[in-house]
Amino acid sequence: MKTDVYVLCGGKSVEHEVSLKSATAIINALDRKKFNVYPIYITKDGAWCNLGKWDNKIENPEDLQRETDKSVANSIGEFFAKDFKGGENLVFIPALHGPNGEDGTIQGLLELLDVPYVGNKVLSSAVAMDKVVARDLFQQHNLPQAKYLAFKSHQWKENKENAYDKVEKHLGFPCYVKPANSGSSVGISIARNRKELEESFKMAFQYDLKIIVEEEVIAREMQTSVIGNNNPKASISGEFIMERPFFDYNAKYIDGTIVPVVPARLEPEVATKVRELAVEAFKVLNCNGLARVDIFVTDNNEVLINEVNTMPGFTLFSMTPVLWEATNGTTYSELIEWLIELAFERYEEEKSISSRRILE
Repeated sequence: MKTDVYVLCGGKSVEHEVSLKSATAIINALDRKKFNVYPIYITKDGAWCNLGKWDNKIENPEDLQRETDKSVANSIGEFFAKDFKGGENLVFIPALHGPNGEDGTIQGLLELLDVPYVGNKVLSSAVAMDKVVARDLFQQHNLPQAKYLAFKSHQWKENKENAYDKVEKHLGFPCYVKPANSGSSVGISIARNRKELEESFKMAFQYDLKIIVEEEVIAREMQTSVIGNNNPKASISGEFIMERPFFDYNAKYIDGTIVPVVPARLEPEVATKVRELAVEAFKVLNCNGLARVDIFVTDNNEVLINEVNTMPGFTLFSMTPVLWEATNGTTYSELIEWLIELAFERYEEEKSISSRRILE
């Protein structure tokens, strides 16, 4: 019997277009002899559009886009009332990035529906998305990381000069100002002086009500994929050579100024240390399924955790599939099937616990 796979893509996020690229690769890679594929396009307003069973290859990610005048509530209700087949042999793949996709919201809906889905659950998704909460947890578990400060919008508005003074005193310049909940480097900027710091605060608060300010770390950033449930495994690490001072949105997705290097240029013992820290961070945030863990390595080989991405980009050329192919020869299609297996594994494990509680 074939497995029904519902691929969610698009969404209310600045990473809408990135999601379409990830979904395109996933849909094209799924073996139609094993899977029935049902793409669900989510508009930038949040409305759901069922594309029906999809048997052909997608040539262009924009081919997934649709328009609808239905409200969010009506579109979701109509999908589950009329289009959703249900049954036991199904799984959702939320190929969604950023807020409203990998922050626990869509995961909460899937939990309420009691269906298996690829990737992290509500808690780990929400915690990893919030850079401040994630860093606070890393700190409690003594994971090495850069110094940071957090600010809420209302606090900043009440006393802006105090916020700027605090950054200057505890972090100094240059420093990086980021929205607490965002992805793909959206809203992030570097502040080299007081004036730039003021502008960076203003920009970051356009994207979130809470921001994080981090000290500058002179280092290379390593990306490591971690996959698994109870016994997660880390891939080899990769890195990027780039012309920009940090990975902004354009560098990642538009102008091609970054070049991936796999495996990363690390001494064997440092490479092992990076992989071990990646798995440790995965466990601290209670992750399941997959995550990409970004780690800094300084010139003196100090390793510092940067962040955990619970639904990383999943195009054919994204780091996650590239890293696993380089690690053990796992192909893109095999990687998707592996993640689906992990989704069913976690679902069945949790169902067995629920059944025992009901019997008791």
